[in-house]
Amino acid sequence: MQAIQFKTFGKPEVLEYVDLPTPVPGAGSALVQVRAASVNPSDVKNVSGHFGHTVPPRVPGRDFSGVVAAGPDEWLGAEVWGTGGDIGFTRDGTHAEFIEVPVAALARKPAALSHAQAAAIGVNFVVAWLGTVDYARLTEGETIAVIGVSGGVGGAVAQIAKARGARVIGVSREAPLAGSPAARLIDAFVPMNERTAASVRELTGGAGADVVYDAVGGVAFELALSLAKRRGRVVEISATGKRRVEFDLIDFYHNETQLFGADSAKLGVAESAPLMRAIAEAFDAGQFEPPVVAAHFPLARAREAYEAVAAGTPGRVVIDMA
Repeated sequence: MQAIQFKTFGKPEVLEYVDLPTPVPGAGSALVQVRAASVNPSDVKNVSGHFGHTVPPRVPGRDFSGVVAAGPDEWLGAEVWGTGGDIGFTRDGTHAEFIEVPVAALARKPAALSHAQAAAIGVNFVVAWLGTVDYARLTEGETIAVIGVSGGVGGAVAQIAKARGARVIGVSREAPLAGSPAARLIDAFVPMNERTAASVRELTGGAGADVVYDAVGGVAFELALSLAKRRGRVVEISATGKRRVEFDLIDFYHNETQLFGADSAKLGVAESAPLMRAIAEAFDAGQFEPPVVAAHFPLARAREAYEAVAAGTPGRVVIDMA
């Protein structure tokens, strides 16, 4: 099979287009012919050596959509999708023509989505679901402020929040991409500047947001805390630009703020499958829309796909195996 592989860490230029043996699934596993796979910022970081548990040589890639080519009879020919914090890191990933996964990892892709659209969902929607539904337990009628709403995770949070009947205040340095679901769904947009906290307070009658989902982290951490109402919940998933942060502990405990960390990389491809099934049901029910796919690349040009993501291309970048 054809695949992308890196033998040393570095910039996308270390990626090689190689011919590897097609995996032979063992007992309890299935072989998926990958039809499309997205490139996430975490994939670029993985190739650069950001994650200490990755050991090269490695085929990178977390998200995929494809067809079961070998495995249990009831799954043969089924269109499936998935993601995981193990594939591409501790086991070979999705930027290849085939991937072996546990049968427990198989989840049927939404019928309404193309393989390219389905491949652009995994990482963003899983971590958005974890933080919004499982941890913060956002409910109908509540207000959520989404820092980084113009990004992939922020856009997914906006969709999940609206589907749950919440009011969404988008916060970002730039407004969401025109035509994107987030651009249509947010109830208000607040630029990320020195007036952000005051603007969110004005929009919430002085109270603040019930939930703050901070998809930026690091440099935005103190801002996130300032947007939460009394006994509000704050979700952090990243540490952009600043790993160690400071905040006023007295203000924090006086406000009785709840702070959550959400890390989808802790979920392997099998552990992510129940969330992918729940997300698929929502897509099939018409509750979610696919994100904007900004660029398509063939597998042979995957290095260019990585370079596009590293450069900050708005929208999702997908590798089409066909």
